[in-house]
Amino acid sequence: MTRSDTIPSAAHTIDPATDTVTDPGTAPVTDPVTDPWPADEPRHLTLTATTMVDGLARSAARAPGRTALHYYGATLSYGALHEAVERLAAALVRIIGVGRGDRVLIALQNSPQYIIAYHAVLRADAVAVPVNPMYRGPELAFIAADSGARVAIIGDDLVEDFAGLTEAGGPLRAVVAAHYADMAGHDPRMPWPAVMAAPRAALPEGGVWHDWRALTDTATAGAALPPALGGRDDLCLMPYTSGSTGRPKACMHTHLSVLFTAEAQMRLYRMTAEDAVTAFLTLFHVAGMQASMNAALLAGSEIVIMTRWDRDLVPVLLADRQVSFWNAAPAMVVDVLGSASFDPACLARVRVLTGGGAAMPEAVAAELKQRYGLVFIEGYGMTETMSPTHMNPMHAPRPQCLGIPIHDTDARIIDPETLAELPEGETGEIVVAGPQILKGYWNRPDADAEAFFMRDGKRFLRTGDLGRRDAAGYFYAVDRLKRMINVGGFKAWPAEIETALFRHPAIRDACVISVPDARRGEAVKAVIVLKPEAQGRVTAEDIIAWARGELAAYKVPRVISFADSLPRTATNKVDWRGLQDAERARAAGA
Repeated sequence: MTRSDTIPSAAHTIDPATDTVTDPGTAPVTDPVTDPWPADEPRHLTLTATTMVDGLARSAARAPGRTALHYYGATLSYGALHEAVERLAAALVRIIGVGRGDRVLIALQNSPQYIIAYHAVLRADAVAVPVNPMYRGPELAFIAADSGARVAIIGDDLVEDFAGLTEAGGPLRAVVAAHYADMAGHDPRMPWPAVMAAPRAALPEGGVWHDWRALTDTATAGAALPPALGGRDDLCLMPYTSGSTGRPKACMHTHLSVLFTAEAQMRLYRMTAEDAVTAFLTLFHVAGMQASMNAALLAGSEIVIMTRWDRDLVPVLLADRQVSFWNAAPAMVVDVLGSASFDPACLARVRVLTGGGAAMPEAVAAELKQRYGLVFIEGYGMTETMSPTHMNPMHAPRPQCLGIPIHDTDARIIDPETLAELPEGETGEIVVAGPQILKGYWNRPDADAEAFFMRDGKRFLRTGDLGRRDAAGYFYAVDRLKRMINVGGFKAWPAEIETALFRHPAIRDACVISVPDARRGEAVKAVIVLKPEAQGRVTAEDIIAWARGELAAYKVPRVISFADSLPRTATNKVDWRGLQDAERARAAGA
């Protein structure tokens, strides 16, 4: 989703009168061998909305009766969705006291409530802080404290996890709890997951906790909120990404960066109001957030929501809602093709099959093409870039390929040591500049200094990923410069997991590496040195069970091995590379 040197670009500018992001570029051409950029698509992006707040309002005004959301048999129109957003925004401002620039945690499963909450926070001129609903107490406490959030909107399945954050001395002063079943239908073909079927949770007493329904009903009594004040350069979103320091970092995104990748995907995927788009990828992550939610809302498409992954339900939803845009990680596609309920007829209307997080296995890509006439469109992006910097062009996609840079995006390959630019074909670090790049890391000037550098008047982000570029401008991933473990599209960082493991009273030393996993691509393995008094008494199962209470499920080690000591380098650092190489050699031999 970025452009190479074969697609000239300059620093983008925005004309406030025309809402145009300008980039000189070159005229579109039609030869995908020499330049794969779509011939009918300008190289600079003319934004049709001012912010996502404006974009949703426009979609609702264009077709208020059109279906916006489908949720287990229930539907919500664009007019009703916009009204629900306005109601919750009014409640946040008038009853909770949310002010401009305040950070608000959102810890919800995929649901209508997630979409309403996200856009209500933006409508209230506040900053949304999406949180993985799989996070547990210590992870939630850190993000609440680090972001400075005083308000959270959660699913009522998380009441116990958030209760400690509202007690005396806790960071939160208000929590809004939603019950997913309140907005779901009762179609017998679409069974609810357990999190939806559970009874409504009892909320702690006191003025801190608010039931979503009661709160929004109260908010309807007041006059309409005044227009939102947020402009393109204002902060509106702070998703967290983990890093090599072991602590997650918040990425500061403006209305511009959020709107930019949403509109870019809407255009490059040719999304319209006639499309039905899946929201099966998690919406708290930018890959689902932008393609499945924000781009779809700008286009006026129907969003088909699944709260928890259910491979047997996917074919039912694809067929029933006549889905034309299926956004899925490769592991999801593989899972569905193996489902007992899979019927090729469910793919009849699918015209776009895309996703990120990992490359589609060649054998599966071949099966999709030969048996169903579908090409998996791969792309590349990061939390720091609001998802896409690269996308494969629809008319000329390549397998196992990141694609080409999207509008107004300059991508290059550099030597990670010298920062010197490298010619086509050589492997180096991928760096990107463009409107979608984060403003910076929240309260982390040290991370900013490591992540950015200036060249040719542009501010480039170092992705930490190694890749190469070919003569036509396509980018290919080669390896990771960082230690990230890719667990089914979720990023698990060894240093963060090690930090958690060190809290276990029996662990003296630990090193986290990756192991191959047939379902998820990679899984987490921990090599552990126990304290003398724990040896022979603490088992791998004990540690895994303990870790489930400390870490999100995908971060929990699936494999534990014990060692008397860990190998170290000449500088006395744990030699994780040696352990990782040994593990890969063992896996290859097996």
